Amino acid sequence: MQTLVTMKRQVLLLISIFCLSSVNGQVSYSIPEEMAKDSLVGNIAQDLGLDVKRLKSGKARIYTGDSAQYIELNRERGVLLIKEKIDREALCRQTTPCALHFQITLENPLELFPVTVEITDINDNAPVFQKEERRFEISESAVIGSKFLLEKAIDPDIELNGLQRYTLKPSDNFVLKLHSQSDGSKKVEMILQKPLDREKQEHISLVLTAEDGGEPQMTGTMQIHVTVLDVNDNAPAFSKSVYKASITENSAIGTLVTKVSASDADKGSNGEVTYVIGNSMDAVSKLFHINSQGDVILEGPIDYEREKHYHIDIEAVDQGGLSDSSKIIIDVIDVNDNSPIVNMISTSGSVPEDSAHKTVIALMSVNDPDSETNGKVHCVINENLPFEIKFTSNNFYSIITNSELDRERASEYNITVTCSDEGVPSLSSSVTLTLQISDVNDNTPVFERSSYEAFIVENNTPGLSIFTVKAIDADWKQNARVSYILEDSSVNGVPVSSYVSVSADSGVIHAVRSFDYEQIKDFHFRVKAQDGGSPPLSSNVTKATDRALFEVGLQNGEIRTIRQVTDKDAVKQRLTVIVEDNGQPSRSATVSVNVAVADSFPEVLSEFTDFTHDKEYNDNLTFYLVLALAVVSFLFITCLVVIISVKIYRWRQSRILYHSNLPVIPYYPPRYSDTLGTGTLQHVYNYEVCRTTDSRKSDCKFGRAGSQNVLIMDPSSTGTMQRIQNEKSILDEPDSPLEVRKLLHHTCFIPLSQLLNKFIW
Repeated sequence: MQTLVTMKRQVLLLISIFCLSSVNGQVSYSIPEEMAKDSLVGNIAQDLGLDVKRLKSGKARIYTGDSAQYIELNRERGVLLIKEKIDREALCRQTTPCALHFQITLENPLELFPVTVEITDINDNAPVFQKEERRFEISESAVIGSKFLLEKAIDPDIELNGLQRYTLKPSDNFVLKLHSQSDGSKKVEMILQKPLDREKQEHISLVLTAEDGGEPQMTGTMQIHVTVLDVNDNAPAFSKSVYKASITENSAIGTLVTKVSASDADKGSNGEVTYVIGNSMDAVSKLFHINSQGDVILEGPIDYEREKHYHIDIEAVDQGGLSDSSKIIIDVIDVNDNSPIVNMISTSGSVPEDSAHKTVIALMSVNDPDSETNGKVHCVINENLPFEIKFTSNNFYSIITNSELDRERASEYNITVTCSDEGVPSLSSSVTLTLQISDVNDNTPVFERSSYEAFIVENNTPGLSIFTVKAIDADWKQNARVSYILEDSSVNGVPVSSYVSVSADSGVIHAVRSFDYEQIKDFHFRVKAQDGGSPPLSSNVTKATDRALFEVGLQNGEIRTIRQVTDKDAVKQRLTVIVEDNGQPSRSATVSVNVAVADSFPEVLSEFTDFTHDKEYNDNLTFYLVLALAVVSFLFITCLVVIISVKIYRWRQSRILYHSNLPVIPYYPPRYSDTLGTGTLQHVYNYEVCRTTDSRKSDCKFGRAGSQNVLIMDPSSTGTMQRIQNEKSILDEPDSPLEVRKLLHHTCFIPLSQLLNKFIW
C-alpha cells in the first residue's frame, strides 16, 4: 500500500510542474510539496528570455531576504532546482495559496527579476485526534436533543486533502451534528436522539471517525465512552453563542482577555459549572486559560505578525455531565514594535566620475512586519549628495545618481539610507553605503602662470638653470603625473632646442649654450605640460627672455638704465651689485641697492619706507650706535678721571720737591750748546700729532726731542744753571713732574662732540 502511494505521488509531482505565467519580467511556477532534492522547478533562463552566458557573466544569484532558501539556481544550465524538501504545512500552515517569493539578481548592469513558486498540497497527512478516547458521564434524564461537544480532528492538509467528514458508530442513541464556523472549521457535536436508560445500558462505547478527501483517503479515530448517570435533567447554557474580544500584542502574561458565563437550572452539585477549552490540541490552549469564574486569561506571548486572530471553543459542564458550548473570537491589535528591515541586495563599490545620469549604484529591499500605517515605510538618504533613492516595486528601492560626479571635488561618499515607518512613535533603521569615485582623466595640467618671463646674463655657462615652470593636474595617480615637453619651434632659423632644454619631470629650464647679447637679445618658446592619462591631456605656456632694466659699469660701478621704463616693470626693485678683484683666489663683495620708480620726490620717500628689510636694518644700526656711544662715553669718562687723579698726585709730589733745599749741580746734556736763548736748537724734533677731521676745533699739545734727553725751558726767563741743574736732577728721578709734563705733551685732547661725529660717520 505504501509503495502504491509513493508511486502515485511521483506521478503527481511530474504532472504538476509547469510554468504559470511570465508577465512584466515576473515568472511564476507551481510545484507540489515534498519534491526530492535537485528536482527541476523550471528553466528560468528560457522563461526570462535570457542567455545562459548572461547568467554566468552577471553572477546571477537568488535573493530571499531573511527567509530560508528552498530553491537554488544552476547557472550552468539556467534552471531552478529544489535545494531541500518543502513541507507546505510547515511553511504556510493553513494559509492558501502557499508560495515562495524570491528575486533573481544580475550584475553589470544590475537587474532584478521577481520569481514566485506556488507550493501545492498533497495528501500526506491523516486526520488526527489529540486524545485516543473521550469519556462522558450523562444523566439518564438527559432530554432528547442534548448536545455534547466533541474534540475536532486536525488535518494539516488543505482543501480536498483536508478534513472532510465525521462519522459516529453505532448511531443508536447519538447522532453527529456539524456546524460551520467563521474560520472555515466545523464544530462537532454529539446529539442525544434517544432517551438513555441506565438500567438497560450503563456504558455505551462509540467510535468517532474523521475522514479526508484525498486519494487515497486517510482517516483518524477516537473512542467515546459514555457512562449513564442518574437524575440531572438541566444542562448549562452560555449567555452568548459567540463572544468577541480584542487584545494588544505584547500584552503582559496574566492579562484578562474577556469573561464568559453559563448558567445551570439545577441545584447543588448538579448546578455547579466548570469551564474548559475545547480545542486543547491547538496551540491556542497554551496561550489562554479559563478559570472556574469564566475569566479568560492570557498565559503566553502573542505577536500580531504571527497570528492576527484566535478562535477558542469553550465548554460549560455541570457535575451531572451535561454541557453547553460557545466560541470566543479574539482579535489581536497591532502596535508599532518592529523597525523597518533594510537589506542591501547588491551594491557597487565604486563608480567612475563620468557615470551617466540615473546610474544605479545599489539595490535594496525594505520590509516592516507591522500592519497598516505601522508598516508603511518611507526611505530617504542624507542631503547634499548627488544621489537619490527611488522606489521600484514590492518594497524594493534603488539608489541612483541625480547629478554629475566629480572625483576632484569628492572622491568618496558615505550614503546613509534611513527608512522610517508611519507608526507613533515612528521607528526607523538605517544603513550606510561607502561609495568610491574612480578617477577619469578629465582635467588638463594647469600652469601656475599664463606666461613666464626671465633674463639671463650673456656669456653664461652651458647647462645653467634659468628658472622652473610648474603645472598642476587635479586628477589622481597616473592621470595626474605631469611631464614637461619643449615644443618644436625655431629662433632665427635655429631649433629652440639648441638654446634651452626642459627637464621632463621637474620642469627646470636649462641653457644649452652660452648666449651672446650682441647676437640675440630675446626669444620666445613654448613648454607643454602633458599628463599620463589615456588619452593624455596637455596645456602649454610661453617663457620669454627679456632685457634687464639696469646695468652696472664694469670699471666705474655706475648703475644706469638700459631701456625705457614700462608699466610691466615693478615699482620697487632691489639690485645686487657684486665687485670682484683679479687676485688668486678672487675676492668679492656685494651690496644691495633699492630702487623706487616714482614721479616725484615725496613719492620716492614713501616708496622707500616700504622696504621693510632696510627699515629693520636701520633700526638695528641705530641700536648698535647708541650702545657703542654709551660704551665709549663710559670709557672716556673713566680715562679722564684716572688721568686727572694721576696729574693731581704728581703735581703735589712736584710741589714738595720744588720747595726742598737740595744742592744744584749744573748739568749739560750731551751735544748741548747753550745759546742763552738767542740761538736755535741744533736738534731734530719729531712730533706725534692726534687730530680730528676738524683740526681747528682740536686742542693739541705735543713735543718730543729726537734724543732721549729733553730740555725744557721757560720762555719768560733765561733761567740759571742752578735751575737747569735742579731740573736735571728732577729729570733723573723717576716720576718727576717733568716726566708728567712730558706725558702731558704727548696727550691729544679732542672735543667729545668731534669724537662722536667721527664715530658716527
